[in-house]
Amino acid sequence: MTLENKPAPAFTLSDQNGKTHSLADYQGQWVLLYFYPKDLTPGCTVEACTFRDLASEFKKAGVQVLGVSADDVKSHKKFEETHELNFPLLADVNKKVVQDYGVWVEKSMVGKKYMGIQRDSFLINPKGVVIKHYQKVKTEDHPAQVLKDVKALA
Repeated sequence: MTLENKPAPAFTLSDQNGKTHSLADYQGQWVLLYFYPKDLTPGCTVEACTFRDLASEFKKAGVQVLGVSADDVKSHKKFEETHELNFPLLADVNKKVVQDYGVWVEKSMVGKKYMGIQRDSFLINPKGVVIKHYQKVKTEDHPAQVLKDVKALA
């Protein structure tokens, strides 16, 4: 399933500070909605810190970065404080948004199957259309790739 060239599914979620964010709040600007499995885990930390370190580049390119996982607001707050993150982390505890975006999938570890979040991102244009769906991204390379793509598209 791909959402490319389709309207991005609407959402309303709370961030690590309890502030509510809706996709409609970002109408007229680029949004990178990135989904990650779990706060404070090695791969998720690398990805979040790389987004943090490139924040000024994303701002210059006019892109709002929003991280989403099924962790709660309290967990997101600890993640933000531990790594001095500088963008909203949205709590999808009911797993509605991860399902709407098709990233709630069956995974496997050591032969055991379970449901979890696939590490995907969606670049949404100022009109609310998904322009690019990044699947199973590499945590350390992904933010730079998104910046490169935005600059080519803008």
